[in-house]
Amino acid sequence: MRTPLAIVTAVAASLIVVPQASASLAQQQINWRKCTDQPGFERLQCGSFTAPMDWNDPGNGKTITIAVSRTVPLHGNAKTTVFTNPGGPGGAGRTLPLIYLNRPKLSENAEIVGIDVRGTGASDNVTCGGYQHRLATDWRDRSKAGLDLLYGGMELQAKFCQAKSGELGRYITTEQTVRDLDLLRQVMGREKVSWLGYSGGSWMGAYYATYFPKTLDKVVLDSNTEFTESWQQVFDNLPAGVERRFRVDYLPWVAKYDNVFHLGKTAEEVRQAYERTRAKLAEQPVTLPDGTVVTPVLLDALIFAGLYDKDSFEPTTLLWAQLAGGPSLAKAQAPKQYPDYVMGTQMSILCNDTPFHGGRKSLERQGNRNVKLYSLVGGYQITGPCAWWDRPDVHLKRPTGKDVSSVLMVQSVRDPATPYEGAQRAHRKFANSRMLTVQDEGDHGIYGFGNDCVGGVVESYLVDGVAPGKDLSCPGVPLPAPGEGSGNPLTKARELAAQLGW
Repeated sequence: MRTPLAIVTAVAASLIVVPQASASLAQQQINWRKCTDQPGFERLQCGSFTAPMDWNDPGNGKTITIAVSRTVPLHGNAKTTVFTNPGGPGGAGRTLPLIYLNRPKLSENAEIVGIDVRGTGASDNVTCGGYQHRLATDWRDRSKAGLDLLYGGMELQAKFCQAKSGELGRYITTEQTVRDLDLLRQVMGREKVSWLGYSGGSWMGAYYATYFPKTLDKVVLDSNTEFTESWQQVFDNLPAGVERRFRVDYLPWVAKYDNVFHLGKTAEEVRQAYERTRAKLAEQPVTLPDGTVVTPVLLDALIFAGLYDKDSFEPTTLLWAQLAGGPSLAKAQAPKQYPDYVMGTQMSILCNDTPFHGGRKSLERQGNRNVKLYSLVGGYQITGPCAWWDRPDVHLKRPTGKDVSSVLMVQSVRDPATPYEGAQRAHRKFANSRMLTVQDEGDHGIYGFGNDCVGGVVESYLVDGVAPGKDLSCPGVPLPAPGEGSGNPLTKARELAAQLGW
């Protein structure tokens, strides 16, 4: 059962006042400097600031470092300051501001701030010691031995993450993070800031607005988690969203270009080719030139990641075609692995923020049902390790939208990772929010990605301060033919981070 509302309200009210220690911390200065001498980074500056490890006991002397970046406006002072977040949760965000340089209305009028939130990137890190249960066991194997490995791995994941992250791991929560964000606002000397967050950044933005409604100006939440519910429910919705994107958009697209990929001329033929490839990898995993060992679950993860944006369809399918014995194409990319700090931060936030209900038996029942319904990632139970997590005493204030002046939610109808239905439910429960629905679209992450209709609405809101009076819709961007993709800016931001060794 949930904590009774009266208790939640009382606890939240006792925590909503910014602790006294922040008064002195707010006087610190960020030493802004060039992030690098590499070409293309001239407008990005980097710095860091200090925050309490535990905002509920800031006087204990324990602090952490938060790494940040900002773009330098081209023409004098910026009209506004926009904090950004790429999601995850746990994604490092210092290169994110660079992707808006091709959006002149925003980048020439706003100071855009990137943040490696606590636990990740160049900020003080948490870790799971390199252990990653998600790719170790085939979630389709529902035999007793397979289930023992699967759920034993989840239990071990919880132990690894908590033991290896030490004391800091207990303070990697959304509540602690939004207090870091408001401290950053104070350190930068801004009376108000705006927010632009994707995916897990929609959760963070909703809570930022809930805890600090008077100092947060405009709020854009793109590709929304169901932030009015628990992380468990958010990720329980994921398999259905993935399956819809897989079957409605991806499989027919691959079939349409059978002359390129040779994986089938109908969606069903392509799906069967996926099943054959998966079965072949179960018998004999394939080692790529970079040393990556592709197993069935890594194939699932590869295709799942490729569903996030339409420009990933081609490189994902080219690699799959190689694994399936199709054409050998030099353009194929090996799947990228997230740094361990992302895993450590993600698991800490998911398991610390909200209670987990159930244990191994309920996870098994849910998993057994989902593997029959959703072929691609039906067994993904991302919050599963939380069943064994030693959760700290965290009581998040429920996001309701009360006292928030306005929020713009951007959402595609076939988003695989944060399904449309969950975003709709959050919209209905979050006062003063407006939904910009992107029709006939399945990308995860919309603003800044080549949709001019969405760009116009978002920038009119962020820069000009025009909040939509009602819910709106925009058409989606058609799926590209092979060779015509323009590239996803979030992917580009990660590539830039890797280029810098971040």
